[in-house]
Formats: sequence, structure tokens, C-alpha cells
Amino acid sequence: MSSPSPPLARLLDLTADAVQAVRDGRSLNDVLARVPADARPGVQALSFHVLRWLGGATEVRQAVAPKTPPPQVDALLVTALALLWPTGDTPPYPDHTLVDQAVNSARQRTPAAAGFINAVLRRFVREREALVAAARHSPVGAYNHPLWWIERIKQDWAPHWQALLQQANRHPPMTLRVNAQRGSGAAYVERLAAQGQGAQVLADPLLGGQALALDKPCPVTALPGFAAGEASVQDAAAQRAAPLLLGGTPLREGARVLDACAAPGGKTAHLLERRPDLDVLALDSDPLRLARVQDTLNRLQLKARLSAADGRDTARWWDGQPFDAILLDAPCSASGIVRRHPDVRWLRRPDDIVALARLQDELLQALWPLVAPGGRLLYATCSLFKAEGSQRIDAFLQRQPAGTVQPDPAAPGHLLPLADNGAAPEDGFFYALLHKT
Repeated sequence: MSSPSPPLARLLDLTADAVQAVRDGRSLNDVLARVPADARPGVQALSFHVLRWLGGATEVRQAVAPKTPPPQVDALLVTALALLWPTGDTPPYPDHTLVDQAVNSARQRTPAAAGFINAVLRRFVREREALVAAARHSPVGAYNHPLWWIERIKQDWAPHWQALLQQANRHPPMTLRVNAQRGSGAAYVERLAAQGQGAQVLADPLLGGQALALDKPCPVTALPGFAAGEASVQDAAAQRAAPLLLGGTPLREGARVLDACAAPGGKTAHLLERRPDLDVLALDSDPLRLARVQDTLNRLQLKARLSAADGRDTARWWDGQPFDAILLDAPCSASGIVRRHPDVRWLRRPDDIVALARLQDELLQALWPLVAPGGRLLYATCSLFKAEGSQRIDAFLQRQPAGTVQPDPAAPGHLLPLADNGAAPEDGFFYALLHKT
């Protein structure tokens, strides 16, 4: 039997601490891992909401209290303002409840500021329409992203920039990948329906009928056969990696395949679900994250070789035998999956994109010589920024001798998370498939 959730005042206190930690440069995942277990689901839900609307809340706080309060006070104040923000959806709590509990939280964490927080929140509730309209005159208040991020999206995707920024604040769909070794997507939809859960198989032929979207998110423990490896949670955009790498001319039986930045293991597992005969090496520079790859493979009853090493340091881990195919899902800004990780926009800095682009170049340059003649490399990033997608591939191709690399038109390039015919959009991704001729 699950224990009751802590009082809202306590959840607000912990959420304010999480928001402040993100402002100080810490990953929300790391922060949530340290939250008491009974409070973690509530704090995660509130933190996600606050970080999606933090830009507007910060603009209002600056307008009504131009002198920045101490960090503990400011974090609680913007947390409450974001939870009172008009998003178009049903508010998480009634106004009076949220204000009352925020003041109770303030009395515990910063007693001297309780009156100040009460006054600011009550003013916001009274003057919400005018204060929100004023905040939206600022790009940060209107789109809830840092200004540099807004400008980069606008530069890269001029026709779609507003829709992309707005989409980033919506809840993402929950998409499943049904294990092809264990059954079909259509059969799994029937199993879900039998327990009252609606879902639809995604029609894209590339996904082979194994991808499906749930009508409503649910805990993985509620998914039939999840613990036994019959299904995995994976966005449809990420599910494109395995069929793109394995498509076209079939790889030989027992082909050597490298997943160069493998953690947490979803794409490694998908490759093996489609081709269990492959000799897969899953590589990742972080041993702790590599352990998650092994956990994923264990649940799905799949086998791969694992190695903890930097993909660029080939002398340390490569055995000298070329690979028939390489998947390079390169480290990136994660700007395409902000719906799922709303802290990313507040953690990244403009200089990070420059450093990440350099790392992506280095990985491409180090791994391409390991591809066998006639082999292929799939470059992927979960980014919307062209500096991490098309510009990286253009730069790579310019460095190669003429006629030695053939880009495959089957790869979609940049995938934008925009609604299509009312369906929930996929994550933002970039894919380029390169053949060694």
C-alpha cells in the first residue's frame, strides 16, 4: 500500500529547492533522485510544470519585486507564480489553496518573507490578466525559454519558430516499442484494451507496426509484460534509428555493429530486437550510465558486449576489426526533447552548443575510419539546432575525399516536433545515414 503524499506546503518547499538547483546548474534528474521517495512523484510533476512556465513567472516577479529576493525566497515565489500561470489547461490547484500553502511553506523555510510572498501572490491573482500580458511583451515571458535559445530557433526555423517553442511546453505523448521478438504492435494494443487502456499503432511504415501511442500515460508497471521485456517506452523519433541503420541492403548474419554512445540502451536493444544475430558492441563513456544499458538488455533478454570508454579514444577500446554499421547517437543539447526534460532549456548556455559541436565533429572523425568498406554510419542527435545536425554533416562531408562518402536519402535529416493532422508530434531529432563507398 502506497503512503500518502506529503502536504502541498512540503511539496512546494521541495519543488522550490529543485527549481533553485536547476538555476544553479544541476540536472533535475539528479535533484529528484535525492527527494524523499514519498514526495518524489509530486515534486517531479510540480517541477516539470514550473520549469515549463518559469520564463513568464520570472518576468512577473521582476515586475512586482524589482529587487531580487534572497534565492530561497525567489525560488518559492517563482514556483508559486508558475503554478498560478494561465496555461489554458486546468490549474493544478485552486488559487486560494496554492497561495495559502505557499505562505505556509514560506513560514517554514523563510519566516520573515511569508508576508511578502503572500502580498505578491495575492496581487498576482487580482491583477493576473494585466501582469501576464505585460510579461508576454518579453520574448522570455512569451515563450518560456532563454533569449539566446529563442533567437537560435528563430534563425534555424524561421517559418516554424513560434510553434516549436510553444510545442516545447506541451506534455509529450507516451509511445511504446513492442518487442518484435515477442509479438506485434496490433496484438499489444488488444492486450492494453483488455485492461482499459487505449492505444493506436503508428502508421509509419519505417516503424514496422511495432510503435504505438497510448491515449493516456501510465506507469510502466501497468504495461502488460513490461517486466518480462515485451515492450519498452521510447519516442517514435528515437525508434527510427534501428530501422534506418538496418534498412536498405541487409547486413550479413553476425554483422559487427557499434552503438557508440549507447546509454541508456533503448537503441541498442531495438537493434537486437530486429536482428538478434548481430554482434553488437555498446560503448559509453560513463560506466554508471552503461550499467543502465545492461539493465535494459537484461529485462529484454538480449545480449551485447559492453565497454566503458570514450568513443574518440579508439586505441583504448577498438580491436582493429572494422564494423559493418555504426550508430553514433552523439551527445547534444537535447533541444529536441525539452517537452520531456524541461530543465534543459535553463541549464544550457550558448557556449555549450559550440563545445558540443566540436565533440560531435571529433566523434565523427574518430569513428568513420572504423566503418568497413561498403559499411554505413548513422549520425543522430535529439536536437533542433542545425549546428548539431545538418551543419555537422555538411562540415564532415567537406573534410572527406571526394567520392568516399555517400549520404543516403532515406535518412530524414531534421525531424521537427510539430503536430501533424492532430496527432501528438514526435520528439525533435536529426538523422543522417552515410555509406562508405
